[in-house]
Amino acid sequence: MAPVSSDSFAETLRGAIDEMGALQGQAETKVAGVLEGSGTDVHSALIAVEKADLSFQLMMQVRNKIVSAYQEIARMQF
Repeated sequence: MAPVSSDSFAETLRGAIDEMGALQGQAETKVAGVLEGSGTDVHSALIAVEKADLSFQLMMQVRNKIVSAYQEIARMQF
Protein backbone atom coordinates (compact mmCIF):
# COMPACT_ATOMS: atom_id res chain seq x y z
CA MET A 1 0.00 0.00 0.00
CA ALA A 2 1.37 3.43 -0.98
CA PRO A 3 1.92 5.97 1.79
CA VAL A 4 -0.77 8.62 2.01
CA SER A 5 0.47 12.14 1.42
CA SER A 6 -0.83 14.98 3.56
CA ASP A 7 -0.44 17.50 0.70
CA SER A 8 -3.64 18.86 -0.71
CA PHE A 9 -4.33 18.91 -4.42
CA ALA A 10 -3.83 22.67 -4.49
CA GLU A 11 -0.40 22.37 -2.85
CA THR A 12 0.62 19.67 -5.32
CA LEU A 13 -0.56 21.76 -8.25
CA ARG A 14 1.20 24.85 -6.88
CA GLY A 15 4.43 22.86 -6.56
CA ALA A 16 4.16 21.66 -10.15
CA ILE A 17 3.57 25.22 -11.37
CA ASP A 18 6.59 26.44 -9.40
CA GLU A 19 8.72 23.68 -10.90
CA MET A 20 7.53 24.63 -14.38
CA GLY A 21 8.51 28.24 -13.69
CA ALA A 22 11.95 27.14 -12.50
CA LEU A 23 12.49 25.11 -15.67
CA GLN A 24 11.46 28.12 -17.75
CA GLY A 25 13.94 30.30 -15.86
CA GLN A 26 16.75 27.80 -16.40
CA ALA A 27 15.96 27.67 -20.11
CA GLU A 28 16.02 31.45 -20.38
CA THR A 29 19.34 31.59 -18.53
CA LYS A 30 20.94 28.98 -20.79
CA VAL A 31 19.66 30.61 -23.97
CA ALA A 32 20.95 33.98 -22.77
CA GLY A 33 24.32 32.33 -22.06
CA VAL A 34 24.48 30.99 -25.61
CA LEU A 35 23.55 34.36 -27.09
CA GLU A 36 26.13 36.20 -24.95
CA GLY A 37 28.81 33.64 -25.73
CA SER A 38 29.54 33.01 -22.06
CA GLY A 39 30.50 29.36 -22.56
CA THR A 40 27.06 27.73 -22.39
CA ASP A 41 26.87 25.05 -25.07
CA VAL A 42 23.97 24.95 -27.49
CA HIS A 43 23.03 21.35 -26.66
CA SER A 44 22.41 22.01 -22.98
CA ALA A 45 20.40 25.12 -23.89
CA LEU A 46 18.24 23.12 -26.30
CA ILE A 47 17.68 20.41 -23.71
CA ALA A 48 16.65 23.02 -21.13
CA VAL A 49 14.23 24.60 -23.61
CA GLU A 50 12.70 21.20 -24.43
CA LYS A 51 12.30 20.37 -20.73
CA ALA A 52 10.53 23.68 -20.18
CA ASP A 53 8.32 23.08 -23.22
CA LEU A 54 7.34 19.57 -22.09
CA SER A 55 6.61 20.84 -18.60
CA PHE A 56 4.39 23.58 -20.04
CA GLN A 57 2.55 21.11 -22.28
CA LEU A 58 1.95 18.82 -19.30
CA MET A 59 0.55 21.70 -17.23
CA MET A 60 -1.77 22.65 -20.11
CA GLN A 61 -3.09 19.07 -20.26
CA VAL A 62 -3.66 19.09 -16.49
CA ARG A 63 -5.49 22.42 -16.82
CA ASN A 64 -7.64 21.02 -19.62
CA LYS A 65 -8.57 17.98 -17.50
CA ILE A 66 -9.46 20.19 -14.53
CA VAL A 67 -11.65 22.44 -16.71
CA SER A 68 -13.31 19.39 -18.25
CA ALA A 69 -14.04 17.91 -14.81
CA TYR A 70 -15.45 21.25 -13.61
CA GLN A 71 -17.71 21.50 -16.66
CA GLU A 72 -18.94 17.95 -16.17
CA ILE A 73 -19.75 18.63 -12.50
CA ALA A 74 -21.53 21.88 -13.48
CA ARG A 75 -23.77 19.92 -15.88
CA MET A 76 -24.88 17.46 -13.20
CA GLN A 77 -28.48 17.63 -12.05
CA PHE A 78 -28.98 17.51 -8.29
